[in-house]
Amino acid sequence: MQAFSGVRIIDFTHVLAGPFCTYQLAVMGAEVIKVEAPDKPDMMRAEGASRPLAAQGRGSHFLAQSGNKKSIQVDFTTAAGREIIEKLVAGADVLAENYRYGVMDKYRLGYDDLKSLNPRLIYCSITGFGHTGPKAAHPAYDNVIQAFSGLMSHTGDAASSPTRVGPPVLDYGTGSQAAFSIAAALFQRGQSGVGQHIDVSMLDAAIMMMSTSVMDTQINARAPVPPGNSSLTHPGYGCFETSDGLIMIGAFTNAQHAALWRALGCESVADEVALLDNIALRDRLEKDRTLMAQRIMTRTAQQWEALLNEAGVPAAKVRTLDEALNHPQLVSRQVLRAANSYSSDEADLKAPVAAFSYRHDGPSLQRHAPPRGFHTDEVLQEIGYGEQQVHALRESGVVA
Repeated sequence: MQAFSGVRIIDFTHVLAGPFCTYQLAVMGAEVIKVEAPDKPDMMRAEGASRPLAAQGRGSHFLAQSGNKKSIQVDFTTAAGREIIEKLVAGADVLAENYRYGVMDKYRLGYDDLKSLNPRLIYCSITGFGHTGPKAAHPAYDNVIQAFSGLMSHTGDAASSPTRVGPPVLDYGTGSQAAFSIAAALFQRGQSGVGQHIDVSMLDAAIMMMSTSVMDTQINARAPVPPGNSSLTHPGYGCFETSDGLIMIGAFTNAQHAALWRALGCESVADEVALLDNIALRDRLEKDRTLMAQRIMTRTAQQWEALLNEAGVPAAKVRTLDEALNHPQLVSRQVLRAANSYSSDEADLKAPVAAFSYRHDGPSLQRHAPPRGFHTDEVLQEIGYGEQQVHALRESGVVA
């Protein structure tokens, strides 16, 4: 049995951070019912590299975080639509939403409105800035939080910073924090029997993802200097040119620096470095890095990766994403998985599932993301609506 088997989640999330949160719970067995308004579907349905999939309302960006979910379309701004949501909530374990602060309350679907229907309900709200503070009502996307949080100013080097991190890392980081908070609340409820309202902020998640920089900024009373591709304190921790491209080396400890020097053919330097502390290493950073750069230019990136890894030094050729996806290491893992499809357009696609595996009953992807409203009839009938009632609701535009 999977960890969240039997857990029902009502999913009012859209775009990325919220959907990624509920996706991580769905691949661990939770029944996730995605709720969309008939006239305002999740915007990610139209995003991605495949025009045919986008035309179906199942763009590749939507597929990336919506597998295993059920889809219903309900106009929850109407009295009849709100009644449907209330019936769903009465039998649910979790409601997750990432509308702007105050939107769910506006339609009387906030935590204080729903907890009387289900005192055991775990209600997770995900917003850009959280539900408190002067910016609580302000909208945000990943790039905006990267700018506000200081992450951009700490990315790149002195000449190029501030630089936006390419993938929406804060969306994924926020979704992971939210999924963890829900899992913890479910465990807490198992002990207390009481539900919870969780307030997750993308800004707070960004700060958590920069924890060491946050501590150093307080100590130094100034923002950190953007390091670029190389450490400002450890000579062997950085990116170097090889004869055919770039290699990233992660020599951090004295032992790793010594091993790096031996691999470079500099035995005397290795013996010297092995006896130094971090301050002494920092003092000789420029001289050591210059010599390293000269030696590393003598081989290819792949040759250095193999040689250094064999010597116990963390190192990797700088690869493109397509190179990484086709590497035997990633192929050997279970992070990418095929699934049952709704159309031939995604039949060959493998979706990222989870960054971990279990010995048994771990994360799994049974089916790709559903078309809009694919499960509306099924879900409504499960909560007591007859076929004629569903038909009438559809005719009136309450569901689709």
